[in-house]
Amino acid sequence: MNEIMLDNSCLPVMSVCDLCAAPEDFYHADRTVDFHVMIYVVEGVVYVTEGDVDYEIHAGEMLFLKSGIRHRGKRAIERGTRWYFIHFYLEESGGIPAFSPDSSAPVPHVPVRLCAELPKKLTGLLGSELERQLIEMIDYFHSEELMKKWEINQRMFSLFSRAAFWGKEKRQPRTLSDRICDYLNGQIAEPFSAGKLEKHFFLSYKHMAAVFKKEKQLTLQQYHNKVRMTEACRLLKSTLLPVGEISKELGYPDMLYFSRCFHRFAGMSPTQYRKSVPSFY
Repeated sequence: MNEIMLDNSCLPVMSVCDLCAAPEDFYHADRTVDFHVMIYVVEGVVYVTEGDVDYEIHAGEMLFLKSGIRHRGKRAIERGTRWYFIHFYLEESGGIPAFSPDSSAPVPHVPVRLCAELPKKLTGLLGSELERQLIEMIDYFHSEELMKKWEINQRMFSLFSRAAFWGKEKRQPRTLSDRICDYLNGQIAEPFSAGKLEKHFFLSYKHMAAVFKKEKQLTLQQYHNKVRMTEACRLLKSTLLPVGEISKELGYPDMLYFSRCFHRFAGMSPTQYRKSVPSFY
């Protein structure tokens, strides 16, 4: 309810920001303003009502209030409460179609306007990167830096962008197969070794091989070979290194054996592959 949309085609414009400390108990002002408000509490509780919705903002919590909506206090904010606030404006950008970053629709080859919804309320921010960024930005606003007026809205856009996507990253637990992939990706210059895998993961090779094949539909050796040959393709396309040097760099001391492995992977020799790739200047 009363969400604020952040638009990547125009910067938010800051009016003022600061750190406040309540010298005595008081109620939030009863007002309807033409600017948006961000409140971040560092100590105590701020009570504010937006429209008909009551909010309690505790330490480590951030709230966005929308312009044009009545804001008021129904409960007293206690003496000693401290909070940061930002008053800012957002303008609508015309002429460019808007897309949601979460949309699966194809993005056209034109300047793309992306819109993201600012969360109404964020919690658990004490000691977070978002809190650090906010404090640094407000300190910068009150500094004597020459570039302040030029940069402050950019910094605010960066802060709000982080807030818009805070906590939305889907961090799935990494499986054993994922961790094995990470390990093998770092072994492209080494021959495949079941013994090294067992020592690194403290697991039997038989167990790892069965799990990996079930989840990745490849054997461990097939995956390792694929990683090495993919790197060979990259080096052949993007460098002028002789085939013999590429062979050594990928842990194949015998260039002829490397060429046979590459042919099985790509269907042609390394030299043929290099000639088949178009050059772009």
